[in-house]
Amino acid sequence: MTQPFELPHFYMPYPARLNPHVDEARAHSTHWAREMGMLEGSGIWEQSDLDAHDYGLLCAYTHPDCDGPALSLVTDWYVWVFFFDDHFLETFKRTQDRQGGKAYLDRLPLFMPLDLSTPVPEPENPVEAGLADLWARTVPSMSRHWRERFALATEHLLNESLWELSNIDEGRVANPVEYIEMRRKVGGAPWSAGLVEFATAEVPAPVATSRPLRVLMETFSDAVHLRNDLFSYQREVEEEGELSNGVLVLETFFGCGTQQAAEIVNDILTSRLHQFEHTALTEVPALALENGLTPEQVAAVAAYTRGLQDWQSGGHEWHLRSSRYMNQGARTARRPFALSGPGTSAADVRGLLADADAEALGSSPFGQWGRLRPYTHVPFQQVGPSLLPEFHMPYTVELSPHLDGARRRLVPWMHRTGMLSEGVWDEDKLAAYDLPLCAAGLDPDAGPEALDLSSRWLAWGTYGDDYYPLVFGNRRDLAAAKLCTERLSSCMPLDGAEPPLPVNGLERGLTDLWTRTTAEMDPEQRRALRAAVDTMTESWLWELSNQLQHRIPDPVDYLEMRRATFGADLTKNLCRRGHGPQVPPEVYRSGTLRALENAAIDYAMLINDVFSYQKEIQYEGEIHNALLVVQNFFGCDYPTALRVVNDLMTQRMRQFQHVAARELPVLYDDFALSEEVRGILDGYVVELQNYMSGILNWHRGCHRYGAADLARRVHGFVPDGLVPGPVPAGVGRPQPAPH
Repeated sequence: MTQPFELPHFYMPYPARLNPHVDEARAHSTHWAREMGMLEGSGIWEQSDLDAHDYGLLCAYTHPDCDGPALSLVTDWYVWVFFFDDHFLETFKRTQDRQGGKAYLDRLPLFMPLDLSTPVPEPENPVEAGLADLWARTVPSMSRHWRERFALATEHLLNESLWELSNIDEGRVANPVEYIEMRRKVGGAPWSAGLVEFATAEVPAPVATSRPLRVLMETFSDAVHLRNDLFSYQREVEEEGELSNGVLVLETFFGCGTQQAAEIVNDILTSRLHQFEHTALTEVPALALENGLTPEQVAAVAAYTRGLQDWQSGGHEWHLRSSRYMNQGARTARRPFALSGPGTSAADVRGLLADADAEALGSSPFGQWGRLRPYTHVPFQQVGPSLLPEFHMPYTVELSPHLDGARRRLVPWMHRTGMLSEGVWDEDKLAAYDLPLCAAGLDPDAGPEALDLSSRWLAWGTYGDDYYPLVFGNRRDLAAAKLCTERLSSCMPLDGAEPPLPVNGLERGLTDLWTRTTAEMDPEQRRALRAAVDTMTESWLWELSNQLQHRIPDPVDYLEMRRATFGADLTKNLCRRGHGPQVPPEVYRSGTLRALENAAIDYAMLINDVFSYQKEIQYEGEIHNALLVVQNFFGCDYPTALRVVNDLMTQRMRQFQHVAARELPVLYDDFALSEEVRGILDGYVVELQNYMSGILNWHRGCHRYGAADLARRVHGFVPDGLVPGPVPAGVGRPQPAPH
């Protein structure tokens, strides 16, 4: 069969190594699969299928250093997960039996008890039998913390298969952001990362959920999945009718040909590998120092990181050799000066050197993604007024009738906190920014007191966004910014203790807001609110770090961190406060609710990037703007980037509508929710609709982003007594979106 596209040149900087116990693992996994009922008589595989797929070779390449018994156990896990994938395909996807698929998946967590003394049901099929056996053999040597994380990753891997099944049933292709997020769960790379810990070293619990370790896992996952999408396109899309494939997703989104889409997928894959390396070399060492990790813990993180690298190179080598995938010509179609033979897929010397050049080779129609390009942006370029597209907005804005009063009452509160006397804002800026207009659109039913509170939160968050780059960015003082962030967190005590004495407007404002907002909250609600604020303030440090490195972020990392800088968690937390305890926490954690919220948040934050383009690029030397990120990644001009961003906004809005109309009712039934809870969640959908329409209305109505407003305003200064010494020439001033 003719391949639908030519496989691109892959960036792979790590050499593949083969575990010497490969034959032992092959023999053991074959015996184990037969014992579990996965071979003859299963209706899914014969031994010839297992031999052809060669999961022993996969695991020997992806785990080159572990001993024979560990390699055999890891190989059994991969035999099980691939058998599950094929078994679910044949039993439920081909028949489009969602109800049967859900019942099948609901039983599987019962075979992963955190306490091994808990009895498990009698297995009813090879998937259940294999999971019960593997869990009992694996978890005794791992901590409870690892068990919880691995069990959750396994459940995500299994349960999100329903999302794929629903998309096939509807003939729906996901948008790119939706696809990346869901592929991490469906594709299983976070699950693979857990097995890397088993084979190398367990990540220390105090840092396991930190941003650097999360980014290592997510970039690893994205690269693994996108590589698999390239190799498996022919089997999945052309033979199986699968719609969850990155190449197909980008074909559909861009309306381009298959070869072009494949090149873009490879550019994203390369970018994610670059992000992995950047995080490992810059953020992980700082994490170890800041958390006081012991030498043994530092060594564990290093071994885990190396294990993820081994998986990348080993997985690539296996894809080149397995009969499961489209790989014709992949091992021979190398660039000049490339070495050949087993384990040399990463040893393309000229290719590695060329990938460091921002414009080398031009393999993508949009320009080759290069390692250096993110660092080459010239700040403060004259870009002219922000171009505004025709926004797809199906919802009508409504405003609280108490808007004028909130405007009047915000001014004296800002004066009392001191936020209008520190040289960052004055009354003119406060009036021009008109944050109560935003609050009145977000909650049109708010009374005077509630509207005042939301207006103050918006003003405080937007002021903080301005404060960090002007006070810390201009003097390149990341240490002082971290200290400020720690003090802000201490202004939100959880145990009834007195907060520290405030020393500036940010601290006075947050102390007051915390006291007012949490007066009637229980301890769990307080913890959630504090975590949401901490997420936002810590994301400002991420922006400062990029600014100091003069580094435009990776596109995926940008979109995900932009939610944090936009205050998404804070907004969600304040919205949910009125829902009461009736909505079960597991409903909020479901993929459906997260998809609904993220679609709305992404639409809103991209609105800000569109309106603020001139302000950020021309006047502030900003690098955190989606239009600039798209220009940098694709090597395209501003109007082209605007079309891409607006198309993404439109797709996110349509996804929001799809989830609300099609997926929420299914969620209601899956959780057997009461009519009361269904009514609360239906109301939450309306709140998110108000969120999107209110933010668009605010951007159109305020005087923060217009060309005339920008031209009359001073954008750079050194506040008296606030920033000692001269400001370095040419230092950018990042300005994130309002909250």
